[in-house]
Amino acid sequence: MAVRYAEFQSLNCEVLSISVDSILAHKVWDETELSKMVEGGIPYPMLSDQNGQIGKMYDIYETDTGKTKRATFLIDPNGVVQSGEVMNGAVGRNADEILRQLKAYQHYQATKEGTPCGWQVGDPTVKPSMDLAGEVWKEWRPEIPKVERGQNINVQ
Repeated sequence: MAVRYAEFQSLNCEVLSISVDSILAHKVWDETELSKMVEGGIPYPMLSDQNGQIGKMYDIYETDTGKTKRATFLIDPNGVVQSGEVMNGAVGRNADEILRQLKAYQHYQATKEGTPCGWQVGDPTVKPSMDLAGEVWKEWRPEIPKVERGQNINVQ
């Protein structure tokens, strides 16, 4: 996320990092790890939620371990959660997908047009109307790769 921070800023999006670790632990992590990966260290605020209050508000705090689950939330300017993803700590976030979702939400807010699965800026959108009910398939047809049973798929 830190490497892509400028892209989030260009979309008028603020990034915050929150964990149950202390401010000192954040400082040490930034100085010993992040600053070696990202020039200047982490470019956005790292907030300490040692008692788990914020984690509890988003239902990601684990009382038995005193830790929070790895989660990402897109929150609109009105404070409404538009998207939330909770992941096993062993799996990293996908900044491309978070940016794609952010652009899709912003497009919807500006146009009230829906964005289909995998939508990217410039792709066709779905313009809601009563005439479209039951007819979306005529407007949007995703490309579905044909896979034969037993066929090996190369995933990159």
